[in-house]
Amino acid sequence: MAQNSLEIDFFYVDSGEKSGDAITIRYGDYENKQNQFVIVIDGGTITTGRNMVSHIQEVYGTNYVDLVICTHPDGDHASGLREIVKEMKVKELWMHQPWEHSEDIKHLFKDGRMTENSLSQKLKEAYGFAYDLEEIAKQKKNITIKEPFAGLSFNNSTIQVLGPSEEYYLELVPNFMKTPEAKTPIFGQIASSVKKGINWIRETMDIETLDENGVTTGENNSSAVVLLRFDNRDYLFTGDSGIPSLKHVIQYSNKRGISLKNLCFFQVPHHGSRRNSSPYVLNEIKATTAYISAAKDSDKHPSRKVINALIRRGAKVYSTEGNSLSHHVNCKSRQGYTTAVAHQFYEQVQE
Repeated sequence: MAQNSLEIDFFYVDSGEKSGDAITIRYGDYENKQNQFVIVIDGGTITTGRNMVSHIQEVYGTNYVDLVICTHPDGDHASGLREIVKEMKVKELWMHQPWEHSEDIKHLFKDGRMTENSLSQKLKEAYGFAYDLEEIAKQKKNITIKEPFAGLSFNNSTIQVLGPSEEYYLELVPNFMKTPEAKTPIFGQIASSVKKGINWIRETMDIETLDENGVTTGENNSSAVVLLRFDNRDYLFTGDSGIPSLKHVIQYSNKRGISLKNLCFFQVPHHGSRRNSSPYVLNEIKATTAYISAAKDSDKHPSRKVINALIRRGAKVYSTEGNSLSHHVNCKSRQGYTTAVAHQFYEQVQE
């Protein structure tokens, strides 16, 4: 086994039409467990979390996780991580704790009677899965908890956070879907959940209908965006980030001389939703391989517009949709795994 080995596993989240994210990563020298690192990014549902625990124990051959990252507090990302923290020895947990910022943001809400304590309690109740995760980590001593703001790094910057900045994050929290009403809502932060009929339109390699107008929630835009740099290759993980937050990430990266145009691997944000990608974003974030976590029965994830846009830019695109996916470098083939089939270009896309 080569010393510089990498495995990235995307677990399908079995929750009907609702998509979720659940990712495990192992890199380093697998023959010497002291020189391998295990990372978990988001955990899907409780069932997904249990599957991840079994996978790490049986396939990775360890009960130790170096770093757990909860990109944002939505249940389809935070819930399963409770199983990881309960059942495994975890060194470090990265998660945002909006309830810890009540003093800084209470003046941004319409209700002038809001106190630091009352706002903190409301946020804990609103994001119960994430708060449970924090409490479990605190009860299990020696788990270091850090908030993943831009600039945070791990293992000599092998893993680094590109966004959000703390300043941008604090602007977003008052506009979370489950928080009290903000004084000044951020335009374009809330996506409609009304289910509409599907209209189909035509695309070609020369005709792109994906646009810059996609909107998503404040929670999604608060997602930690994480870069893994390993063996001279770059791998980007985006959670459910939206177009505004990804533009911040691009700006932050450019200022620091980090190119996102030559990625080896790209996790497509928010299950491949057209609301979270745009031509500008995908011109600035390019990869040879793109993975999408999407529910098997979803009629909106992944968007064919997004798949086509990625293919136009040279990426091979894969999605879970009922199957787990594994991306590996310098690793032996796994028994029972077959070669994944990439998406082909779609001539008809959802409008």
